[in-house]
Amino acid sequence: MQRIEPRAHFEGEFKLPGDKSITHRAVMFNATAEGKAVITNALIGEDCLSTCACMRALGAKVEVDGTTIMVEGTPQFLDGAKLNCGNSGTTMRLLTGFLAGKGVHATLYGDNSLSSRPMGRVAKPLALLGADIQTTDGHAPVSVSPKALTGTKVELAIASAQVKSALLLAGISADGETVVSEPVKSRDHTERMLYAMGADIQEEGRLVTVKKSVLHAIDVCVPSDISSAAYFMALGALKGKTLCKNVGVNPTRTGILTAFDRLGVKYTLLNERVSGGEKIADILVEKSNMHGIVLTEELVPSMVDELPLVALLCAFADGESRITGAKELKVKESDRIFATAELIRNLGGDCTPLDDGFIIRGKKNLTGGTINSYLDHRIAMTGAVGLIASENGGYIQDPECCAISFPDFFEKLNA
Repeated sequence: MQRIEPRAHFEGEFKLPGDKSITHRAVMFNATAEGKAVITNALIGEDCLSTCACMRALGAKVEVDGTTIMVEGTPQFLDGAKLNCGNSGTTMRLLTGFLAGKGVHATLYGDNSLSSRPMGRVAKPLALLGADIQTTDGHAPVSVSPKALTGTKVELAIASAQVKSALLLAGISADGETVVSEPVKSRDHTERMLYAMGADIQEEGRLVTVKKSVLHAIDVCVPSDISSAAYFMALGALKGKTLCKNVGVNPTRTGILTAFDRLGVKYTLLNERVSGGEKIADILVEKSNMHGIVLTEELVPSMVDELPLVALLCAFADGESRITGAKELKVKESDRIFATAELIRNLGGDCTPLDDGFIIRGKKNLTGGTINSYLDHRIAMTGAVGLIASENGGYIQDPECCAISFPDFFEKLNA
């Protein structure tokens, strides 16, 4: 348990960890590409290290030196690998699709949290391409067996970057054309990176089409993760002024900025530029008077990881807020609808959980209290922001789970 003290003012300039989503993909895709790659400003958190370990187990050479990862791809994955994905749903879901067309047997497993999360949502659409994937009652462990794949059109009922990515990664090994359709466009890091590595891939609105392709290794400089920056951005809005440097502002990831616009948060994008196909900017946020908002399903994919934090900001805003269309939160590292509502109430706020979101009645000032992280890094970091902004501060149970995506989170908070 960790004590978090309240602060009257919070100000600073922050260089934040590399984007987790991009780090995962840079390691995984280069591990089967022709050539060698150097990945700089990588996120060296537990989830991404799970991806590194899995790719080594499949025969790639992966070396980690500080925040740099060197990858030498293997032309053929090793057969019979047993792949420990740890707590990383991204690793398990993307790798299931990647392995589907590689002509090998593999077993993917993880910790207790990952083993409780749904994997049938990946196995079922992959079966439409002919993949032979067996789950354990819809969960991990997941077994992949050799099977020739044939491209087809898959219409996803729920927008999910992980499921879409699994299908696209299977599609680069399939005969013919694989087309993936989403109800709402989800984050597109996979599409951008596959295109940069030479894949035959095209996007048109909510449709992505891919054909059998050979990938070529590329060096990647990973931008800072907007999901990590969001906690410091929120503290700027609540308590002072913060500048987050070199943040990825890919349009499919900037839902937090849309939420800021609606809440009335004062922010500015500075030094905007493009690197490796990804938009980057420095983000300045200043103390703001916020008001209640309504967020609905079409905005959820672009801010799904930040929704607990957005709900917390609503708890400090004037008026009532309603967030709906976010059932996806129930199948994260914790049931984030339940955990977020409890977090806000434990801080002294007013939050009613819904089946697909929240109703939050803002109070301006929250007293503080004790937060149960449920071993979920997003809940722990959201709790830390709430406690700093509260009147009395309080405690976080199991704060070490932040190492999954942000190993030095508390050090940066206290710097």
